[in-house]
Amino acid sequence: RSCAEILTKPLSSEKVVRPALIYSLFPNVPPTIYFGTRDERVEKLPWEQRKLLRWKMSTVTPNIVKQTIGRSHFKISKRNDDWLGCWGHHMKSPSFRSIREHQKLNHFPGSFQIGRKDRLWRNLSRMQSRFGKKEFSFFPQSFILPQDAKLLRKAWESSSRQKWIVKPPASARGIGIQVIHKWSQLPKRRPLLVQRYLHRPYLISGSKFDLRVYVYVTSYDPLRIYLFSDGLVRFASCKYSPSMKSLGNKFMHLTNYSVKYQANADETACQGHKWALKALWNYLSQKGVNSDAIWEKIKDVVVKTIISSEPYVTSLLKMYVRRPYSCHELFGFDIMLDENLKPWVLEVNISPSLHSNSPLDISIKGQMIRDLLNLAGFVLPNAEDVVSSSSSSGRSSARSASLGKCRMAPEHFTAQKMKKAYYLTQKIPDQDFYASVLDVLTPDDVRILVEMEDEFSRRGQFERIFPSRISSRYLRFFEQPRYFNILTTQWEQKYHGNKLKGDMSSLPTGGQPSLSMQMLPMMKYSGQTSRLSASPTSQSTGDSLLAAVSP
Repeated sequence: RSCAEILTKPLSSEKVVRPALIYSLFPNVPPTIYFGTRDERVEKLPWEQRKLLRWKMSTVTPNIVKQTIGRSHFKISKRNDDWLGCWGHHMKSPSFRSIREHQKLNHFPGSFQIGRKDRLWRNLSRMQSRFGKKEFSFFPQSFILPQDAKLLRKAWESSSRQKWIVKPPASARGIGIQVIHKWSQLPKRRPLLVQRYLHRPYLISGSKFDLRVYVYVTSYDPLRIYLFSDGLVRFASCKYSPSMKSLGNKFMHLTNYSVKYQANADETACQGHKWALKALWNYLSQKGVNSDAIWEKIKDVVVKTIISSEPYVTSLLKMYVRRPYSCHELFGFDIMLDENLKPWVLEVNISPSLHSNSPLDISIKGQMIRDLLNLAGFVLPNAEDVVSSSSSSGRSSARSASLGKCRMAPEHFTAQKMKKAYYLTQKIPDQDFYASVLDVLTPDDVRILVEMEDEFSRRGQFERIFPSRISSRYLRFFEQPRYFNILTTQWEQKYHGNKLKGDMSSLPTGGQPSLSMQMLPMMKYSGQTSRLSASPTSQSTGDSLLAAVSP
Protein backbone atom coordinates (compact mmCIF):
# COMPACT_ATOMS: atom_id res chain seq x y z
CA ARG A 1 0.00 0.00 0.00
CA SER A 2 1.06 3.57 -0.60
CA CYS A 3 1.78 5.88 2.34
CA ALA A 4 -1.31 7.92 1.45
CA GLU A 5 -3.45 4.80 1.80
CA ILE A 6 -1.81 3.90 5.11
CA LEU A 7 -2.48 7.40 6.44
CA THR A 8 -6.17 7.35 5.58
CA LYS A 9 -7.19 3.71 5.98
CA PRO A 10 -7.60 2.08 9.39
CA LEU A 11 -5.55 -0.90 10.52
CA SER A 12 -8.69 -2.87 11.32
CA SER A 13 -12.09 -3.01 9.64
CA GLU A 14 -13.99 -1.90 12.75
CA LYS A 15 -13.27 1.50 14.20
CA VAL A 16 -13.55 2.26 17.91
CA VAL A 17 -15.98 5.09 18.63
CA ARG A 18 -14.55 7.85 20.81
CA PRO A 19 -16.25 10.88 22.41
CA ALA A 20 -15.56 14.24 20.79
CA LEU A 21 -14.32 15.79 24.04
CA ILE A 22 -11.87 14.94 26.82
CA TYR A 23 -13.32 15.94 30.17
CA SER A 24 -11.25 17.49 32.93
CA LEU A 25 -10.21 15.68 36.09
CA PHE A 26 -11.74 18.63 37.93
CA PRO A 27 -15.34 19.82 38.09
CA ASN A 28 -16.45 22.81 36.01
CA VAL A 29 -13.26 23.02 33.94
CA PRO A 30 -13.83 23.17 30.15
CA PRO A 31 -13.23 19.95 28.21
CA THR A 32 -10.75 19.77 25.34
CA ILE A 33 -11.17 18.45 21.81
CA TYR A 34 -10.27 14.79 21.31
CA PHE A 35 -7.96 13.74 18.46
CA GLY A 36 -8.05 10.09 17.47
CA THR A 37 -5.99 7.55 15.58
CA ARG A 38 -6.95 6.14 12.18
CA ASP A 39 -8.49 3.16 14.02
CA GLU A 40 -10.94 5.41 15.82
CA ARG A 41 -14.12 7.23 14.83
CA VAL A 42 -14.60 10.45 16.75
CA GLU A 43 -18.20 11.37 17.47
CA LYS A 44 -19.56 14.59 16.02
CA LEU A 45 -20.39 17.52 18.25
CA PRO A 46 -23.74 19.29 17.88
CA TRP A 47 -23.70 21.69 14.94
CA GLU A 48 -23.48 24.84 17.08
CA GLN A 49 -20.19 23.58 18.50
CA ARG A 50 -18.96 21.70 15.44
CA LYS A 51 -19.07 24.83 13.28
CA LEU A 52 -16.38 26.31 15.54
CA LEU A 53 -13.90 23.58 14.53
CA ARG A 54 -11.88 25.62 12.07
CA TRP A 55 -8.21 25.11 11.18
CA LYS A 56 -5.94 27.49 9.31
CA MET A 57 -3.90 25.68 6.68
CA SER A 58 -0.38 26.65 5.69
CA THR A 59 1.85 25.58 2.83
CA VAL A 60 3.91 23.66 5.40
CA THR A 61 1.03 21.90 7.21
CA PRO A 62 2.04 18.20 7.03
CA ASN A 63 -0.37 15.59 5.72
CA ILE A 64 -0.18 13.71 9.00
CA VAL A 65 -1.54 16.80 10.81
CA LYS A 66 -4.27 17.28 8.18
CA GLN A 67 -5.39 13.66 8.57
CA THR A 68 -5.45 13.88 12.39
CA ILE A 69 -7.49 17.09 12.58
CA GLY A 70 -9.82 15.80 9.86
CA ARG A 71 -10.76 12.83 12.04
CA SER A 72 -11.95 15.32 14.67
CA HIS A 73 -14.15 17.05 12.07
CA PHE A 74 -12.14 20.26 11.66
CA LYS A 75 -12.84 22.23 8.50
CA ILE A 76 -10.39 24.51 6.70
CA SER A 77 -10.80 28.21 7.44
CA LYS A 78 -10.15 30.82 4.78
CA ARG A 79 -10.41 33.67 7.26
CA ASN A 80 -7.84 34.99 9.71
CA ASP A 81 -10.03 35.26 12.80
CA ASP A 82 -12.24 32.19 13.17
CA TRP A 83 -9.65 29.37 13.27
CA LEU A 84 -8.71 27.51 16.45
CA GLY A 85 -5.43 25.94 15.35
CA CYS A 86 -2.66 26.39 12.81
CA TRP A 87 0.45 24.36 12.00
CA GLY A 88 2.58 26.76 10.03
CA HIS A 89 5.79 28.72 9.59
CA HIS A 90 7.60 30.43 12.42
CA MET A 91 6.72 34.14 12.46
CA LYS A 92 8.63 37.24 13.45
CA SER A 93 7.92 38.02 17.09
CA PRO A 94 5.71 41.15 16.56
CA SER A 95 3.42 39.08 14.30
CA PHE A 96 2.35 37.02 17.33
CA ARG A 97 0.24 40.02 18.36
CA SER A 98 -2.28 38.99 15.69
CA ILE A 99 -3.05 35.64 17.38
CA ARG A 100 -6.33 35.85 19.21
CA GLU A 101 -7.03 34.42 22.64
CA HIS A 102 -8.88 31.33 21.39
CA GLN A 103 -6.21 30.43 18.80
CA LYS A 104 -3.14 28.18 18.99
CA LEU A 105 -0.05 28.38 16.77
CA ASN A 106 2.65 25.70 16.82
CA HIS A 107 5.51 28.08 17.69
CA PHE A 108 6.75 30.33 20.46
CA PRO A 109 8.26 33.73 19.70
CA GLY A 110 12.04 33.53 20.02
CA SER A 111 12.35 29.75 19.76
CA PHE A 112 14.97 30.32 17.04
CA GLN A 113 17.30 30.94 20.01
CA ILE A 114 17.82 27.17 19.93
CA GLY A 115 16.47 26.53 16.42
CA ARG A 116 19.33 28.35 14.70
CA LYS A 117 22.67 26.56 14.98
CA ASP A 118 24.60 29.75 15.79
CA ARG A 119 22.14 30.88 18.49
CA LEU A 120 22.04 27.38 19.99
CA TRP A 121 25.83 27.40 20.33
CA ARG A 122 25.88 30.92 21.81
CA ASN A 123 23.23 30.05 24.41
CA LEU A 124 24.74 26.71 25.44
CA SER A 125 28.20 28.31 25.52
CA ARG A 126 26.84 31.03 27.83
CA MET A 127 25.40 28.34 30.12
CA GLN A 128 28.72 26.50 30.12
CA SER A 129 30.55 29.68 31.15
CA ARG A 130 28.13 30.20 34.06
CA PHE A 131 27.75 26.63 35.33
CA GLY A 132 30.84 24.79 34.11
CA LYS A 133 31.67 21.95 31.76
CA LYS A 134 30.50 19.32 34.21
CA GLU A 135 26.88 20.38 33.61
CA PHE A 136 27.17 21.71 30.04
CA SER A 137 29.54 19.56 28.00
CA PHE A 138 27.01 17.84 25.74
CA PHE A 139 27.55 19.89 22.56
CA PRO A 140 30.61 20.03 20.28
CA GLN A 141 32.85 23.11 20.46
CA SER A 142 31.72 25.51 17.77
CA PHE A 143 32.77 28.78 16.18
CA ILE A 144 30.61 31.31 14.39
CA LEU A 145 32.25 32.92 11.38
CA PRO A 146 33.31 35.55 10.65
CA GLN A 147 33.14 36.76 14.31
CA ASP A 148 35.13 33.85 15.78
CA ALA A 149 37.71 33.50 13.00
CA LYS A 150 40.72 34.20 15.26
CA LEU A 151 39.50 31.80 17.95
CA LEU A 152 38.87 29.11 15.35
CA ARG A 153 42.36 29.57 13.88
CA LYS A 154 43.92 29.12 17.32
CA ALA A 155 41.90 25.95 17.99
CA TRP A 156 42.62 24.67 14.50
CA GLU A 157 46.39 25.02 14.87
CA SER A 158 46.38 23.27 18.24
CA SER A 159 44.96 20.06 16.72
CA SER A 160 46.25 19.56 13.19
CA ARG A 161 44.56 16.17 12.66
CA GLN A 162 41.12 17.39 13.79
CA LYS A 163 38.16 17.13 11.44
CA TRP A 164 35.66 19.98 11.34
CA ILE A 165 32.07 20.08 10.16
CA VAL A 166 30.88 23.24 8.43
CA LYS A 167 27.19 24.20 8.56
CA PRO A 168 25.17 27.20 7.40
CA PRO A 169 23.66 28.66 10.62
CA ALA A 170 20.02 28.38 9.54
CA SER A 171 19.88 25.42 7.16
CA ALA A 172 18.15 22.08 7.64
CA ARG A 173 18.09 18.53 6.28
CA GLY A 174 21.83 18.39 5.59
CA ILE A 175 21.83 21.27 3.10
CA GLY A 176 25.20 23.01 2.77
CA ILE A 177 27.00 20.76 5.29
CA GLN A 178 30.53 19.52 4.62
CA VAL A 179 33.35 17.87 6.57
CA ILE A 180 36.82 19.40 6.14
CA HIS A 181 40.34 19.22 7.60
CA LYS A 182 42.21 22.01 5.76
CA TRP A 183 41.92 25.74 6.47
CA SER A 184 41.82 26.39 2.73
CA GLN A 185 38.60 24.34 2.52
CA LEU A 186 36.66 26.86 4.61
CA PRO A 187 34.06 28.69 2.49
CA LYS A 188 34.79 32.42 2.45
CA ARG A 189 32.63 35.50 2.92
CA ARG A 190 29.45 33.98 4.27
CA PRO A 191 28.14 33.23 7.76
CA LEU A 192 29.06 29.74 8.94
CA LEU A 193 29.08 27.55 11.99
CA VAL A 194 32.28 25.49 12.24
CA GLN A 195 32.03 22.62 14.72
CA ARG A 196 34.47 20.03 16.00
CA TYR A 197 33.62 16.75 14.30
CA LEU A 198 32.72 13.91 16.66
CA HIS A 199 35.18 11.45 15.16
CA ARG A 200 34.55 8.58 17.57
CA PRO A 201 30.85 7.82 17.23
CA TYR A 202 29.18 4.67 18.47
CA LEU A 203 28.79 2.42 15.44
CA ILE A 204 26.28 -0.28 14.61
CA SER A 205 27.40 -2.71 11.90
CA GLY A 206 30.15 -0.23 11.08
CA SER A 207 27.82 2.71 10.38
CA LYS A 208 27.25 6.07 12.04
CA PHE A 209 23.76 6.98 13.19
CA ASP A 210 21.97 9.76 15.00
CA LEU A 211 18.71 9.98 16.94
CA ARG A 212 15.76 12.22 16.19
CA VAL A 213 13.84 12.69 19.43
CA TYR A 214 10.63 14.70 19.66
CA VAL A 215 10.36 17.31 22.40
CA TYR A 216 7.12 19.18 23.02
CA VAL A 217 6.85 22.35 25.09
CA THR A 218 3.35 23.35 26.14
CA SER A 219 4.33 26.35 28.27
CA TYR A 220 7.38 28.47 29.09
CA ASP A 221 6.06 30.10 32.27
CA PRO A 222 5.71 27.80 34.03
CA LEU A 223 8.01 25.63 31.93
CA ARG A 224 6.48 22.29 30.92
CA ILE A 225 8.51 19.95 28.70
CA TYR A 226 7.47 16.56 27.29
CA LEU A 227 9.56 13.92 25.54
CA PHE A 228 7.94 11.41 23.18
CA SER A 229 8.70 7.81 24.07
CA ASP A 230 9.68 6.84 20.51
CA GLY A 231 11.67 8.49 17.77
CA LEU A 232 13.83 7.72 14.76
CA VAL A 233 17.34 6.30 14.37
CA ARG A 234 18.90 7.42 11.09
CA PHE A 235 21.95 5.65 9.72
CA ALA A 236 24.55 6.89 7.25
CA SER A 237 24.21 4.84 4.10
CA CYS A 238 27.94 3.95 3.91
CA LYS A 239 30.12 2.31 6.55
CA TYR A 240 32.14 4.77 8.61
CA SER A 241 35.87 5.33 8.13
CA PRO A 242 37.97 7.83 10.13
CA SER A 243 40.32 8.24 7.17
CA MET A 244 40.90 11.79 5.92
CA LYS A 245 40.40 10.46 2.38
CA SER A 246 36.74 9.75 3.14
CA LEU A 247 35.78 13.30 4.19
CA GLY A 248 34.14 14.10 0.87
CA ASN A 249 31.72 11.18 1.20
CA LYS A 250 28.54 12.71 2.64
CA PHE A 251 26.79 9.35 2.56
CA MET A 252 29.30 8.15 5.17
CA HIS A 253 29.45 11.17 7.48
CA LEU A 254 25.91 12.59 7.37
CA THR A 255 22.87 10.73 8.62
CA ASN A 256 20.33 13.35 7.47
CA TYR A 257 21.77 13.79 3.99
CA SER A 258 19.13 13.59 1.26
CA VAL A 259 19.39 9.93 0.32
CA LYS A 260 16.75 7.36 -0.43
CA TYR A 261 16.37 5.73 2.95
CA GLN A 262 15.58 2.06 3.24
CA ALA A 263 13.26 2.20 6.23
CA ASN A 264 11.75 -0.68 8.17
CA ALA A 265 8.21 -1.74 7.45
CA ASP A 266 8.28 -3.35 10.91
CA GLU A 267 8.95 -0.70 13.57
CA THR A 268 10.52 -3.29 15.88
CA ALA A 269 13.05 -4.47 13.28
CA CYS A 270 16.76 -3.62 13.41
CA GLN A 271 17.61 -3.35 9.73
CA GLY A 272 17.74 -0.75 6.95
CA HIS A 273 18.82 2.89 7.24
CA LYS A 274 16.04 4.00 9.57
CA TRP A 275 14.93 2.33 12.79
CA ALA A 276 12.46 3.13 15.51
CA LEU A 277 14.15 4.46 18.65
CA LYS A 278 12.55 1.66 20.68
CA ALA A 279 14.16 -0.86 18.32
CA LEU A 280 17.56 0.69 19.11
CA TRP A 281 16.94 0.37 22.85
CA ASN A 282 16.06 -3.32 22.37
CA TYR A 283 19.20 -3.83 20.28
CA LEU A 284 21.44 -2.19 22.88
CA SER A 285 19.78 -4.08 25.73
CA GLN A 286 20.61 -7.34 23.96
CA LYS A 287 24.23 -6.17 23.87
CA GLY A 288 24.16 -5.65 27.64
CA VAL A 289 23.90 -1.85 27.44
CA ASN A 290 21.75 0.00 29.97
CA SER A 291 19.50 1.90 27.54
CA ASP A 292 17.48 3.42 30.42
CA ALA A 293 20.61 5.25 31.59
CA ILE A 294 21.12 6.70 28.09
CA TRP A 295 17.49 7.85 28.01
CA GLU A 296 17.92 9.60 31.37
CA LYS A 297 20.98 11.44 30.02
CA ILE A 298 18.98 12.49 26.96
CA LYS A 299 16.26 13.91 29.21
CA ASP A 300 18.93 15.88 31.07
CA VAL A 301 20.43 17.50 27.96
CA VAL A 302 16.98 18.28 26.55
CA VAL A 303 15.86 20.10 29.72
CA LYS A 304 19.09 22.10 29.89
CA THR A 305 18.87 23.06 26.21
CA ILE A 306 15.29 24.29 26.53
CA ILE A 307 16.19 26.26 29.68
CA SER A 308 18.94 28.04 27.71
CA SER A 309 16.22 29.62 25.54
CA GLU A 310 13.84 30.40 28.41
CA PRO A 311 14.75 34.05 29.20
CA TYR A 312 14.34 35.12 25.56
CA VAL A 313 11.11 33.25 24.88
CA THR A 314 9.46 34.26 28.16
CA SER A 315 10.29 37.92 27.57
CA LEU A 316 8.85 37.86 24.04
CA LEU A 317 5.74 36.01 25.20
CA LYS A 318 4.98 38.77 27.69
CA MET A 319 5.64 41.39 25.05
CA TYR A 320 3.74 40.01 22.05
CA VAL A 321 1.31 37.21 23.03
CA ARG A 322 -2.11 37.99 24.54
CA ARG A 323 -2.52 34.64 26.28
CA PRO A 324 -0.02 31.84 27.07
CA TYR A 325 -2.60 29.32 25.77
CA SER A 326 -1.90 30.49 22.22
CA CYS A 327 1.60 29.02 21.82
CA HIS A 328 3.03 25.53 21.88
CA GLU A 329 5.93 23.97 19.97
CA LEU A 330 7.36 20.69 18.77
CA PHE A 331 11.17 20.51 18.61
CA GLY A 332 13.19 17.86 16.80
CA PHE A 333 16.44 17.21 18.69
CA ASP A 334 19.25 15.58 16.71
CA ILE A 335 21.44 13.63 19.12
CA MET A 336 24.50 11.49 18.50
CA LEU A 337 25.98 8.84 20.79
CA ASP A 338 29.78 8.69 21.01
CA GLU A 339 31.81 5.52 21.57
CA ASN A 340 31.08 5.81 25.30
CA LEU A 341 27.33 6.18 24.61
CA LYS A 342 27.34 9.78 25.82
CA PRO A 343 24.59 11.80 24.08
CA TRP A 344 25.64 14.96 22.21
CA VAL A 345 23.15 17.57 20.99
CA LEU A 346 23.99 18.35 17.37
CA GLU A 347 21.12 20.68 16.56
CA VAL A 348 17.51 21.51 17.36
CA ASN A 349 14.83 21.87 14.69
CA ILE A 350 11.89 24.21 15.31
CA SER A 351 10.03 22.77 12.30
CA PRO A 352 11.03 19.09 12.37
CA SER A 353 10.08 17.12 9.29
CA LEU A 354 6.76 15.33 9.66
CA HIS A 355 6.79 13.93 6.15
CA SER A 356 5.74 10.30 6.34
CA ASN A 357 7.17 8.39 3.41
CA SER A 358 7.30 4.96 5.04
CA PRO A 359 5.13 2.83 7.33
CA LEU A 360 7.71 3.41 10.09
CA ASP A 361 7.35 7.20 9.80
CA ILE A 362 3.57 6.95 9.80
CA SER A 363 3.51 4.70 12.85
CA ILE A 364 5.78 6.93 14.97
CA LYS A 365 4.85 10.40 13.73
CA GLY A 366 1.13 9.60 13.50
CA GLN A 367 0.95 8.53 17.14
CA MET A 368 3.16 11.43 18.20
CA ILE A 369 1.03 14.10 16.46
CA ARG A 370 -2.21 12.60 17.78
CA ASP A 371 -0.84 12.64 21.35
CA LEU A 372 0.60 16.13 20.88
CA LEU A 373 -2.73 17.61 19.77
CA ASN A 374 -4.50 16.01 22.72
CA LEU A 375 -1.82 17.39 25.05
CA ALA A 376 -2.22 20.85 23.50
CA GLY A 377 -5.71 21.05 24.98
CA PHE A 378 -7.76 22.83 22.31
CA VAL A 379 -10.81 24.38 23.95
CA LEU A 380 -13.97 25.45 22.13
CA PRO A 381 -14.46 29.22 22.50
CA ASN A 382 -17.75 31.04 22.87
CA ALA A 383 -19.30 31.51 19.47
CA GLU A 384 -19.77 35.22 20.16
CA ASP A 385 -16.03 35.58 20.80
CA VAL A 386 -15.16 34.39 17.31
CA VAL A 387 -15.76 37.61 15.39
CA SER A 388 -14.12 38.96 12.30
CA SER A 389 -13.51 42.55 13.35
CA SER A 390 -10.11 43.09 14.94
CA SER A 391 -11.37 46.25 16.58
CA SER A 392 -14.17 44.39 18.31
CA SER A 393 -11.56 41.79 19.28
CA GLY A 394 -9.56 44.46 21.04
CA ARG A 395 -12.60 45.72 22.90
CA SER A 396 -13.56 42.18 23.85
CA SER A 397 -10.07 41.44 25.19
CA ALA A 398 -10.03 44.62 27.26
CA ARG A 399 -13.50 43.87 28.61
CA SER A 400 -12.51 40.29 29.49
CA ALA A 401 -9.38 41.48 31.24
CA SER A 402 -11.29 43.99 33.35
CA LEU A 403 -13.97 41.43 34.22
CA GLY A 404 -11.27 38.92 35.15
CA LYS A 405 -9.83 41.34 37.69
CA CYS A 406 -13.26 42.05 39.16
CA ARG A 407 -14.02 38.38 39.68
CA MET A 408 -11.34 37.91 42.31
CA ALA A 409 -12.49 38.68 45.85
CA PRO A 410 -10.70 41.78 47.25
CA GLU A 411 -9.31 40.06 50.35
CA HIS A 412 -7.79 37.24 48.31
CA PHE A 413 -6.41 39.63 45.74
CA THR A 414 -4.58 41.35 48.60
CA ALA A 415 -3.28 38.03 49.90
CA GLN A 416 -2.06 37.05 46.45
CA LYS A 417 -0.21 40.34 46.09
CA MET A 418 1.46 39.78 49.47
CA LYS A 419 2.63 36.33 48.46
CA LYS A 420 4.01 37.53 45.14
CA ALA A 421 5.58 40.60 46.77
CA TYR A 422 7.41 38.42 49.27
CA TYR A 423 8.69 36.22 46.43
CA LEU A 424 9.87 39.20 44.39
CA THR A 425 11.90 40.58 47.30
CA GLN A 426 14.01 37.41 47.36
CA LYS A 427 16.79 37.67 44.79
CA ILE A 428 17.39 33.99 45.40
CA PRO A 429 14.31 32.48 47.07
CA ASP A 430 15.36 30.64 50.19
CA GLN A 431 14.52 27.11 51.25
CA ASP A 432 11.91 28.38 53.70
CA PHE A 433 10.03 29.94 50.82
CA TYR A 434 10.36 26.77 48.73
CA ALA A 435 8.99 24.70 51.61
CA SER A 436 6.04 27.03 52.23
CA VAL A 437 4.96 27.69 48.65
CA LEU A 438 2.24 24.99 48.81
CA ASP A 439 0.96 25.95 52.27
CA VAL A 440 -1.69 28.32 50.95
CA LEU A 441 -2.67 28.38 47.29
CA THR A 442 -3.87 31.48 45.47
CA PRO A 443 -6.35 31.28 42.57
CA ASP A 444 -3.47 31.59 40.12
CA ASP A 445 -1.65 28.74 41.89
CA VAL A 446 -4.68 26.47 41.57
CA ARG A 447 -5.20 27.44 37.94
CA ILE A 448 -1.61 26.47 37.12
CA LEU A 449 -1.78 23.18 39.05
CA VAL A 450 -5.14 22.18 37.59
CA GLU A 451 -3.89 22.98 34.08
CA MET A 452 -0.74 20.92 34.72
CA GLU A 453 -2.59 17.89 36.08
CA ASP A 454 -5.21 17.93 33.33
CA GLU A 455 -2.48 18.21 30.72
CA PHE A 456 -0.55 15.33 32.27
CA SER A 457 -3.66 13.12 32.08
CA ARG A 458 -3.77 13.67 28.28
CA ARG A 459 -0.08 12.91 27.67
CA GLY A 460 -0.50 9.65 25.74
CA GLN A 461 2.99 8.32 24.94
CA PHE A 462 4.70 11.56 25.94
CA GLU A 463 6.63 11.71 29.19
CA ARG A 464 6.79 14.96 31.12
CA ILE A 465 10.44 15.66 31.94
CA PHE A 466 9.95 19.13 33.45
CA PRO A 467 8.60 19.63 36.03
CA SER A 468 9.36 16.26 37.58
CA ARG A 469 10.28 14.86 40.97
CA ILE A 470 13.95 15.76 40.28
CA SER A 471 13.46 19.11 38.56
CA SER A 472 14.55 21.14 41.60
CA ARG A 473 18.13 20.50 40.48
CA TYR A 474 17.44 22.51 37.31
CA LEU A 475 16.03 25.63 38.99
CA ARG A 476 19.49 27.15 39.41
CA PHE A 477 20.02 27.12 35.63
CA PHE A 478 17.25 29.65 35.01
CA GLU A 479 18.47 33.18 34.43
CA GLN A 480 16.00 34.25 37.08
CA PRO A 481 13.91 32.00 39.34
CA ARG A 482 10.24 32.10 38.40
CA TYR A 483 7.51 31.69 40.97
CA PHE A 484 5.41 29.19 39.01
CA ASN A 485 8.43 26.97 38.29
CA ILE A 486 9.05 26.78 42.04
CA LEU A 487 5.36 26.04 42.63
CA THR A 488 5.14 23.20 40.08
CA THR A 489 8.46 21.71 41.14
CA GLN A 490 7.42 21.65 44.80
CA TRP A 491 4.09 20.10 43.79
CA GLU A 492 5.84 17.32 41.87
CA GLN A 493 8.28 16.66 44.69
CA LYS A 494 5.46 16.29 47.17
CA TYR A 495 2.87 14.46 45.07
CA HIS A 496 4.88 12.55 42.45
CA GLY A 497 3.47 9.06 42.11
CA ASN A 498 0.30 9.91 44.04
CA LYS A 499 -2.44 8.41 41.89
CA LEU A 500 -5.07 10.55 43.61
CA LYS A 501 -3.33 13.88 43.24
CA GLY A 502 -5.63 14.85 40.38
CA ASP A 503 -8.47 15.01 42.87
CA MET A 504 -9.09 18.57 44.11
CA SER A 505 -9.32 17.22 47.64
CA SER A 506 -5.58 16.54 47.60
CA LEU A 507 -4.72 20.19 47.06
CA PRO A 508 -3.05 21.26 50.32
CA THR A 509 -4.42 24.24 52.15
CA GLY A 510 -2.21 24.42 55.24
CA GLY A 511 -5.04 23.64 57.67
CA GLN A 512 -7.12 26.59 56.48
CA PRO A 513 -8.83 26.17 53.11
CA SER A 514 -7.56 28.99 50.95
CA LEU A 515 -9.91 28.98 47.98
CA SER A 516 -13.54 29.58 47.29
CA MET A 517 -15.85 29.47 44.32
CA GLN A 518 -16.15 33.24 44.51
CA MET A 519 -12.40 33.79 44.58
CA LEU A 520 -11.42 31.67 41.60
CA PRO A 521 -11.12 33.22 38.14
CA MET A 522 -14.07 32.42 35.91
CA MET A 523 -13.57 30.50 32.66
CA LYS A 524 -15.96 30.50 29.73
CA TYR A 525 -16.92 27.57 27.57
CA SER A 526 -19.59 27.54 24.85
CA GLY A 527 -21.66 30.32 26.37
CA GLN A 528 -21.57 29.01 29.92
CA THR A 529 -19.54 30.33 32.81
CA SER A 530 -17.62 27.89 34.99
CA ARG A 531 -15.16 28.10 37.87
CA LEU A 532 -12.48 25.84 39.15
CA SER A 533 -14.12 24.35 42.18
CA ALA A 534 -12.61 24.36 45.64
CA SER A 535 -13.63 24.25 49.24
CA PRO A 536 -15.08 27.22 51.13
CA THR A 537 -12.63 29.62 52.67
CA SER A 538 -12.41 31.30 56.02
CA GLN A 539 -12.27 35.02 56.58
CA SER A 540 -8.60 34.79 57.62
CA THR A 541 -7.23 33.91 54.18
CA GLY A 542 -5.06 37.00 53.97
CA ASP A 543 -3.66 36.50 57.48
CA SER A 544 -2.92 32.81 56.94
CA LEU A 545 -1.20 33.56 53.65
CA LEU A 546 0.91 36.26 55.24
CA ALA A 547 1.90 33.83 57.97
CA ALA A 548 2.74 31.17 55.42
CA VAL A 549 5.23 33.37 53.61
CA SER A 550 6.67 35.31 56.51
CA PRO A 551 10.41 34.69 56.94
